[in-house]
Amino acid sequence: ELMESFTRVFVDSVSNSFYPVPQEAIGVGSAFEGWSPREQDVVYRVLVPLNPPPGHAFHLELNSAGQMAARTFCVRVELVCTCKREQQGEKLLCFLHHSQDELRRKQKPSLLETLCTGSYLDVEKTSHWFYQLVRCSWLHLPQSYSWHLVFQPCSRSCQFRLSKGKKSLMVEMLFGVRQGDSDIFVVSQPTEAQKGGSSIFVSSQPAKADFIASTAWPETYAVAEAKFFQHIARQVPCKSLHLKCLQVFTCILRGTGFSSSTWKTVVMHVLTTVPLSRWRRREFGRRLWDIMAYLRRCLQSKRLEHFVLGNKRLPAEISLPPAVQRVEPLNLFEHLARDPAAHREAMRAY
Repeated sequence: ELMESFTRVFVDSVSNSFYPVPQEAIGVGSAFEGWSPREQDVVYRVLVPLNPPPGHAFHLELNSAGQMAARTFCVRVELVCTCKREQQGEKLLCFLHHSQDELRRKQKPSLLETLCTGSYLDVEKTSHWFYQLVRCSWLHLPQSYSWHLVFQPCSRSCQFRLSKGKKSLMVEMLFGVRQGDSDIFVVSQPTEAQKGGSSIFVSSQPAKADFIASTAWPETYAVAEAKFFQHIARQVPCKSLHLKCLQVFTCILRGTGFSSSTWKTVVMHVLTTVPLSRWRRREFGRRLWDIMAYLRRCLQSKRLEHFVLGNKRLPAEISLPPAVQRVEPLNLFEHLARDPAAHREAMRAY
């Protein structure tokens, strides 16, 4: 309800400008998937897709080849001709074909002049604009009459705490650009699996937000994973059993050395190998052993495949860009094969 209210106000706020156009927000991460490893400190992460304003186009350019799962992109902003729109009666001058003097007098500045560094959309400039947009929009929301909002400092996303009496919610609003019409995005801030919960020996996503350039947008698979959990919830006889399994491993076994993203990857793989009809409440113990057995096999073979990249078992409703579909499955345990000491430590922890 909160994000629907925000979206309505956002659209009105940017309608007469050339800032990015916020779209309907998408809930991502453990809180929306239903298995948050920090029950007492849940963070609700929402991804707000940004579309280019009129007269502009976004082009994603690969910034660092690196590991497939740690790629970053630049969002190049290009001016496009709008002369036909003007002929159709819309009061919109063309950034390409009208004089600079006329544009300055009659039209607000282009996105290249406001939120870009060179030709590229700048995450930190966009984050500051987005923060101001949220701050101004809040006063127009019905929720502002009963909830108290306090912003938290962050240079690459918009974080705030909502409180009403004894109730309290922590929200992180990420913003990003969709790759084509797929479920893969580039985002302002590395998502949950990329920035938190890594272990000493099983760190599936090495990217750190502190070292990312202001024009670099990390690639995320969080929306595809969220859609997978929605797909599973519609299929299993006990809607929450697989989520309870995840909570066992991420909460009760926290501190054993395996990251929450590793447990999540293992559980998602087991959900595609054990028939969904077997995820009944009375079989809870067996499913826990299935997950442990799968992790053991991965440790012994020093291979845990990324769940989205190169996975042929993904439900058809999850849309991937061609480059992600064709890639060879990425081994998240590759470093265990290279480092015998890390592998011995992982086996001891298991």
